[in-house]
Amino acid sequence: MRAFLPEPDLSERIHDAVLEAICSGELKAGTRLTQEELANKFGVSRQPVLQAMMLLRREGFLIEAGRKGVQVAPLDMQQVRNLYVVRAALDGAAARLAAANYTRELAHRGRLLLDVGRRAAASNNVPASIEADIDFHLFIYEASGNPLIGETAQPHWQHLRRVMAAALSEGDLRVSVWDEHEGILRALEAGQVEEAEALCRGHAEQMADILTGRLKVVISRAA
Repeated sequence: MRAFLPEPDLSERIHDAVLEAICSGELKAGTRLTQEELANKFGVSRQPVLQAMMLLRREGFLIEAGRKGVQVAPLDMQQVRNLYVVRAALDGAAARLAAANYTRELAHRGRLLLDVGRRAAASNNVPASIEADIDFHLFIYEASGNPLIGETAQPHWQHLRRVMAAALSEGDLRVSVWDEHEGILRALEAGQVEEAEALCRGHAEQMADILTGRLKVVISRAA
């Protein structure tokens, strides 16, 4: 993390930088942060840091740590399950709508995203694979034609990205994930609304099982 020059949106930029560090795994669960430490790191006053920390607490990424400031919130297994219950419902609804309104242009974009994801998985690049996975599902939200689906999911995606970054390693990048994505695309292209919905729901539910299983191992090792 580097120092910022003062700008009107400084607190937002500090928020985004700290959030990125948390979600990427640079800042681990339990890491303690203080206003003074962050102000020195970014080369700013404490006021924009305080505003950024308040927002991160409201979003659930930081928790109070007494007089020592705040700390990065722990990864909670039940929260992960809850996140994926919501995601499964939204993904299924988005896929059903997308399949009913899929165009040749959307089909082309979907196939390009599939190629990007397969290349990222083949290169064992965890951050690139996570980004490609998120882009794929955001694409289905967009293809649904219902902007409320993406708006409803938006607050949860950074938490999901944090979970994926903490739980996945190079050995966990499965080619089968992108085989499942290709199956979803085929259902969308064929206009199979029920199949597309079922595949998207099942994919999210399966990922919940895989990630919570891996997360248990990661948490137990850190204990």
